[in-house]
Amino acid sequence: MKTFSKHWKASKNPSKQRKYTAKAPLHTKRKLLSVNLSKELRKKYERRNIEIRKGDKVKIMRGKYKGKIKKVSEVKTKRLKIYLEGIQIKKIEGSKVNVALRPSNLQIIELNIDDKKRMKNNKKISKEEKVSGTKSQDSSLKQERKGNKK
Repeated sequence: MKTFSKHWKASKNPSKQRKYTAKAPLHTKRKLLSVNLSKELRKKYERRNIEIRKGDKVKIMRGKYKGKIKKVSEVKTKRLKIYLEGIQIKKIEGSKVNVALRPSNLQIIELNIDDKKRMKNNKKISKEEKVSGTKSQDSSLKQERKGNKK
């Protein structure tokens, strides 16, 4: 049997698409777990989507739980599923089980910025953290100096 192909582009055939995602290595599956950002976050970070992490606040856009805003409790990269706090189903025996959601049905409302590695990947985010007000002070000082020279 052939191994996973890095050079595969796309196919209209759904069975080939399912096969691609099923046989993909974990580092590729991680990229498939990207979720749309809200309009405010899109403007702020200049990106349309970002890989989801534990601790992100998410709004459910489709399905039974549509409109609910919850925190991500678990991300299963191997199964390409996301679990949220408080979204559970009661089984016949009485126990509760977390509901697995697809990333395509979610939208990130608030990012978990505790992880520094996550922010390194996005240049816009890392620049904002590094600057965090020091640039505006420097630019105002330069303008004052130019005014004094004239």
